[in-house]
Amino acid sequence: MPELAVGGRQWSVPAACNLLDALREGGVAVPYSCRAGSCHACLVRCVRGEPVDAKPEALQGALRDAGWRLACQCRVEGDLQVEVFEPLRDGLPARVEGCDWLSGEVLRLRLVPERPLRYRAGQHLVLWSHDGVARPYSLASLPGVDPWLEFHLDCRPAGAFSEVARRLQVGDGLRLGELRGGALHYDCDWQARPLWLLAAGTGLAPLYGVLREALRQEHQGPIRLIHLAAQAEAHYLKGPLQALAEEHPQLQVDYWTAAELTAALAELRLVSRQTLALLCGHPNSVDAFARRLYLAGLPRNQLFTDLFLPRAGPA
Repeated sequence: MPELAVGGRQWSVPAACNLLDALREGGVAVPYSCRAGSCHACLVRCVRGEPVDAKPEALQGALRDAGWRLACQCRVEGDLQVEVFEPLRDGLPARVEGCDWLSGEVLRLRLVPERPLRYRAGQHLVLWSHDGVARPYSLASLPGVDPWLEFHLDCRPAGAFSEVARRLQVGDGLRLGELRGGALHYDCDWQARPLWLLAAGTGLAPLYGVLREALRQEHQGPIRLIHLAAQAEAHYLKGPLQALAEEHPQLQVDYWTAAELTAALAELRLVSRQTLALLCGHPNSVDAFARRLYLAGLPRNQLFTDLFLPRAGPA
C-alpha cells in the first residue's frame, strides 16, 4: 500500500484512493468545496512523489511546475509526500476595506491586497481566513478603476466561510489564494456584436465586472443583462445597474424572479445570430438559460458559462 506523508506524519493508504479523501480521513484539514477541480480550495504541493492527476489543465503552468495539485482530482498510486496550502505562508495578505449588506442575503466584501494584484474582470480568487477556512469567489470589481477587490458573498446557505464573513470588520485581515482565469471575460473584438449577460443570484458579480469592462471599452453593439433572483427583493444591484443603463443607451437590464422564469424564457428571442452570451450562476439556472438559447438558434461556440457549483460537503 502507498505511504502518504504530511507534516511529519506518515500512514498507509489504499492504492488508487482519492488524495483529498485520504488526507481528510487521515485527519489533515484540507478545505474543499466543489470536488470538480473548479474551486481550487484543495490545493496541496507535492514534495516527493507524483499522484495521478485527472485534470492537469485545471492549474496554470507555474503552479504545476512548483508542485501544486488539486487534491480532489488526484489518485495516490505510489508513496507521496505533500504540503497543504498554508495561508500565512502561501497566501497574499489583504485588508478588509468594506463589508456591508447589499440585500438580506448578499454581503459585499471589499479587500485591499498588500501588493497590487493584476487581474481581469470575471476572474476568481480563493479567499482564506487566518484559521484555514477557504472558499472561491468571483471578482465583481473592475481592474484599473476600483481601488479594491470586490466580492459578493451569498450568505443564504450555511457555510464555514460565510460564517467567518459575517463577523468581518473593516481592518480585519484575510489571505488571497490562487487567481483563476474563469470562463467569463470581455474581448475587444466583440465591440459591434450583441452581448447578452445572464446571471442567477450572485452569478451577477463577475458579469457586473464584465459589463463595466465592455462599457469602458466603448462596446457599440446592444447589451442585455438579465438577473434571475429567487424573489424581487433579491435583485441586489438595481441601483448601480439602473445608473449604467441611464448613462449607456445600448444597455437593457431585465429582472426576473424564479416564479417568472418559465414564461420569461419562452419569450426570449435572439436579436441576431451574431449574439454572444455569457451565463453565470447555479448549474440549474445556467442550464435553463443555455437550453433556451440553443433552441433560439445561438451557436454553442458563442455561449460562455461559469457555474457556481454547490458545495459537496463541509468546507
